[in-house]
Amino acid sequence: MPPVASAVGRTARPNIDPAEWEQRVNLAACYRLIEHFGWTDLIYTHISARVPGEPGHFLLNRFGLLFDEVTASNLIKVDLDGNLVEEPDAPMHKAGFVIHSAIHGGRDDVDCVIHTHSKAGVAVAAMKDGLLPLSQHAQLFYGRVSYHDYEGLAIDIDERARLVKDLGDNPVMILRNHGLLAVGKRIPLAFSNLFNLQFACETQVLAMAGNAALTLPAAAVSEHTARLAVASDAPFGTEWPGLLRKLDRIDPSYRT
Repeated sequence: MPPVASAVGRTARPNIDPAEWEQRVNLAACYRLIEHFGWTDLIYTHISARVPGEPGHFLLNRFGLLFDEVTASNLIKVDLDGNLVEEPDAPMHKAGFVIHSAIHGGRDDVDCVIHTHSKAGVAVAAMKDGLLPLSQHAQLFYGRVSYHDYEGLAIDIDERARLVKDLGDNPVMILRNHGLLAVGKRIPLAFSNLFNLQFACETQVLAMAGNAALTLPAAAVSEHTARLAVASDAPFGTEWPGLLRKLDRIDPSYRT
């Protein structure tokens, strides 16, 4: 069993590179937002982001902290081989390392990886047909959702190659019987992708619970919607400044 984090706060390091500090602040904010929206699983699941200017290094949560305890300074830095770069004794969850190192090592275009075990996400992950194009939110990912079969707790290094292969070039993946995964070129886009995927899963669970006949849009309409979602003027990710303002009103300690 990995050691548990013994401290919530860490002293901010004034000599840290400004680009890395900004990344840390945004990543800590992402953890707080996942907590705010109720998508956490106690201390489990993870969000990671690359360290600017340090190829092969990414930031991850210190295992043992609740998501509302994550701050910019208590994130840990890990390399793709599982080595802790700055704090060799910091607690790290192996399953979190396996999943996130796989994507960071296999997708150069991905800056941020988010993995959750939300109730609606796990429910859809257990459905044989996966995500259905029932809602506008689901339409955004039409033809752009990957699936990865359950292999047990993600602690097998060999699973990394299969995770990357199954994700392909898509922005989201449903880990069957497990949960959700979303990626993005930047933290704001990754969060937006996860938000929309989560919304689509919640809508699907509610719609199917009604036990009524369901309406599916024509494939051509779904394809058109998905194309609009990746257009150069698509707004996804622009919600971020407003989300940071919300966090600052609630508890700005994520910035420390």
